Amino acid sequence: MSQTVVSVVTRISSATAPPPSRAAVKARKQEIVKLTEQLVEAITVGDYEAYTKLCDPHLTSFEPEALSNLVEGMEFHKFYFDNAVLGKFRKAINTTILNPNVHLLGDEAACIAYVRLSQYIDRQGVPHTEQAEETRVWHRHDGRWQHIHFHRSQNGSK
Repeated sequence: MSQTVVSVVTRISSATAPPPSRAAVKARKQEIVKLTEQLVEAITVGDYEAYTKLCDPHLTSFEPEALSNLVEGMEFHKFYFDNAVLGKFRKAINTTILNPNVHLLGDEAACIAYVRLSQYIDRQGVPHTEQAEETRVWHRHDGRWQHIHFHRSQNGSK
């Protein structure tokens, strides 16, 4: 009886893939950070085409502009790109992602949380800094990472 149990345990453990190496985990986490940087850059410069290439068409989000409502799809976000609200009143924008923390959720999903600082100079030449706390969820579909959900909280102080 104990031989059967040992045999079953051996079969189960040999069928299970070994965990990824530390280097592989680090590389995948860095990939998520880079994708997030590309996404934030597209937002910062108002590049809707680049933004849509990184996002799932059914992207969901909670963000201050949605007044605590869950928004689904790209139309809500497209409004801001189309109307140049992102850079209309600012001469220059610099965005920094602070303390990115990536959680790998298996091979096909990841979550990243970070603080985003946006520095800009207004029309009068006055510098401002805004802070937002962001969490983004990425899903790999057909070998390609897509941004599927985010939650952004805006800090009221400037």
